[in-house]
Amino acid sequence: METQLERSRTEIFWTSSGSGRTTAVTRPRRGAPRGGRLIAGVLALALVAPGVGYAEEPVSAVPVSPASDSDWGPGHGKDIFSYLVPALEIPAFLWTLNRIDRAVYGTDVYGTTWDSGWQHVLHGPWEFDTDPFRMNMILHPYLGAINHGFARSANLNYWESLGYTLASSFVWETYGETGPPSINDQIMTGVGGSFLGEVLFRMASLLLEGNGAKPGFWREVGAAGLSPPTGLNRLAFGRRFKAVWVSKDPATFTRLRLGASLTSRQTDQGVGRTVDRPEATGDFSLSYGLPGKPGYGYERPFDYFHVEFTAVANRDNSFENFTTRGLVYGTDYSAGEAYRGVWGIYGSYDFISPEVFRVSSTALSVGTTAQWWLSSGMALQGSALAGGGFGAAGTISAVGSPTLGERDYHFGGALQGLLALRLILGDRAMLDLTAREYYVSGVASDNTHGSERIFRGNASCTVRVYGQHGIGIQYVESRRNASYAELPDRSQTVGTFSVAYNYLGDSKFGSVEWRDADRG
Repeated sequence: METQLERSRTEIFWTSSGSGRTTAVTRPRRGAPRGGRLIAGVLALALVAPGVGYAEEPVSAVPVSPASDSDWGPGHGKDIFSYLVPALEIPAFLWTLNRIDRAVYGTDVYGTTWDSGWQHVLHGPWEFDTDPFRMNMILHPYLGAINHGFARSANLNYWESLGYTLASSFVWETYGETGPPSINDQIMTGVGGSFLGEVLFRMASLLLEGNGAKPGFWREVGAAGLSPPTGLNRLAFGRRFKAVWVSKDPATFTRLRLGASLTSRQTDQGVGRTVDRPEATGDFSLSYGLPGKPGYGYERPFDYFHVEFTAVANRDNSFENFTTRGLVYGTDYSAGEAYRGVWGIYGSYDFISPEVFRVSSTALSVGTTAQWWLSSGMALQGSALAGGGFGAAGTISAVGSPTLGERDYHFGGALQGLLALRLILGDRAMLDLTAREYYVSGVASDNTHGSERIFRGNASCTVRVYGQHGIGIQYVESRRNASYAELPDRSQTVGTFSVAYNYLGDSKFGSVEWRDADRG
């Protein structure tokens, strides 16, 4: 672990440039409209700030090794990274966020004082809150990702940045709001936010790195959109934080899908209906650090990760899917000449909301990701993970009132598993099969007699038509089974068929070739 910490700081290069239930909580923690409060503050502070121009500078892009301090660039010794900058930026960001919320929404929730915060530190009481699902399971992880980004963009490594993320979550929970500090927020902001933040930081760095030349205006803007603190620190500190995280040239595969869902089949308690309502869909996925590339190693957290995002043109439920998983600690392995893989401990953050119910979790899992050449042109890629963490699940339908201390979803310790397979047929087509399952238990919950079991599976076929352009069909099915002592068991299913245009990052669908290098 110590070796991993040391290497991760030096590997950069310079660029001088809902259940059907109601959970009663004895003390209502926050008002109903709070869901929009953090949204407004985070977007105002984090997304808008970096969107400005960048001055032209001389170009120098030289990969470095962790041999000595001089590898950080001429004239930039040990101060190329900073513990002080994020230690000042994060409290300033949280204080400003609190003041904006206080000015817009009043002092009932955000009228904190030094004394109220200190009392939270000393006495808590820590509890599960009743905020809206998307506030707790999307906006809080994103707030954590922003805080993680402040530390990462000051050139601190992953583990150091994780410490800042956990600490910033604690500060917000104790000093940011008048209500009791929240157990679920500390987990989702601190842990889930760190997993999400590292993925966004890596994506921004990959965009900045490009082909080694100085990033242009649009690459700077794009990176700032992915990781706002990265853009902010590159702008505010100039040469000091112009260092770009070296990816070490991972094998990657991206796919952008734009299409329409044609038919949706929904069942609730065995009663089904078919909805023929075409809806525009958009899907983006990135696999980073696919195993098998000669010379690429897995010494740093998230040297392998996979991220997926899905949006639907549905005003009631437009944000359908955001999932990430990354290798936090592990190594590569091989079996014969045709098989390469990585295995170890993965960190994940998932949010899935298929029309009538939703599930979200952050977890640690043990698993593997691998590629197996079945023949000269046919390859099988896949991931298998199993683990546990903390999650929430429930129905989309509004049940209960946060103002009255009620919640329409269930928190609890979560077990989960993933099996993802991709069969690559040369440069012509690929078949994908993915299955996920989540079990949100009554352990570590304020309702010990409730549980949610969620399954989501998808099958798709993509055919390359010309160059990096293809067309694909996909079927996605999601199932929910909820069980509570005080309510009848409930079962819901959603199945959707879609057709989409595919823009492929690689005409060979991301297959990694190592056999020629091995023979050489």
